[in-house]
Amino acid sequence: MTDKDFNLSRRSFIDRVLTATAGAGMATAAPWAVSAASAAAGAEPVKSNPVRLGVIGTGDRGRALIQNIAKSRNCTVVAICDSYAPNLVKAQQWAPTARRFADHREMLDARGIDAVVIATPLDTHAKLCFDAFDAGLHVWCEKAMARTIADCGAMITHAKAAGKILQIGHQRMFHPTYLNALKRARAGEIGTLTQIRASWHRNNAWRRAVPADANDRQINWRLYRDRSAGLMTELATHQLQVGNWFLDAVPTRVIGSGSICFWKDGREVYDHVALIYEYSGGRKLIYTSLLNNARYGCEEQIQGSKGTIEPELGRIYQEVPAKVLALQRMHKDVARGHKRTVPIGGATWFPELPVTTPGESLGWGEYDETMLQFEGFGEAVRAGKPLPGLLRQAYQASVASLLGEQAMDQNQAMTWPTNLVAI
Repeated sequence: MTDKDFNLSRRSFIDRVLTATAGAGMATAAPWAVSAASAAAGAEPVKSNPVRLGVIGTGDRGRALIQNIAKSRNCTVVAICDSYAPNLVKAQQWAPTARRFADHREMLDARGIDAVVIATPLDTHAKLCFDAFDAGLHVWCEKAMARTIADCGAMITHAKAAGKILQIGHQRMFHPTYLNALKRARAGEIGTLTQIRASWHRNNAWRRAVPADANDRQINWRLYRDRSAGLMTELATHQLQVGNWFLDAVPTRVIGSGSICFWKDGREVYDHVALIYEYSGGRKLIYTSLLNNARYGCEEQIQGSKGTIEPELGRIYQEVPAKVLALQRMHKDVARGHKRTVPIGGATWFPELPVTTPGESLGWGEYDETMLQFEGFGEAVRAGKPLPGLLRQAYQASVASLLGEQAMDQNQAMTWPTNLVAI
């Protein structure tokens, strides 16, 4: 791809975001995307005085973020940090001029950065955020926010006290396909939304090989309860945010069941979860995640009275009128005095199988939404103001994921907390 192609792709991408977010309704639903895209559309594509980022955590996810930051217009990685040396070595190829640190405090003390990117195990997020805010830096942090609901709130409180930006990495909120899906749902194209079905199914142990110079808790931290809520914080938080977003609400309560059903290898977190999140008006989000069957993969089905949107697949489907069964049709014919041939021995009932119509495309973004969320973060850092509404969505998604864990652990319905931090 040439520089010219790159700039044209960015323009097309930004145009799609602006088109998807156009209108007063979308300005309310996704004000962060409107702000970020508008700022990016009016700026030069060449990096000029970029926001200097220090990345803490250079494992698989951290290295992926570094690559996306490299594509951004207004951010650059000038420092990388990881306590595990092999990760630093791997990350260096994507940030060859960045200074390397084994201790995040040394990186913060060295200065020369404007903000930090945190891509470390979940249980370390809150402490790293606090240290960054104390050092006078802005923070971009991976989702979920923290291991406990209390720490999620504390991160927001610290950010406010320090006057710094805290942005959480929910990239779907910058995805043109999702933004267009939300716009069309808000316009009433699929009628009244009553249910969302979401799943994230995989077929692997989610366990990584442990090198000789490391230990299992260090490499497989997602499998330990004190470090992670497993499927709920590493996967479900994505889709719970989507559910809250499309239903324009937070759950009133959640019930669920979790188990270590298949991978009986000493892990502490569930490998199979099923939950129902209830919203006002009887609406529901039904969520499942498991690690031994990938047939349905990662998807959301936004179901309304007039149709269904599947944003992960980029499709919108209009509701197909139900067929009139043969006996019902004959009854109506008799009532009207209408005569027609009646087949003998024909089927009087058919199973209601899934609709297989191809639906309509919602369009696809030509650029990675992770890149765009960093451009939004860069604009926020430069302006000294967070993108409006973004942190509230992330906070509520993290709370929902941790509340779901509590419902499964306690085997009882958990109501939405009333003592959350105001945003």
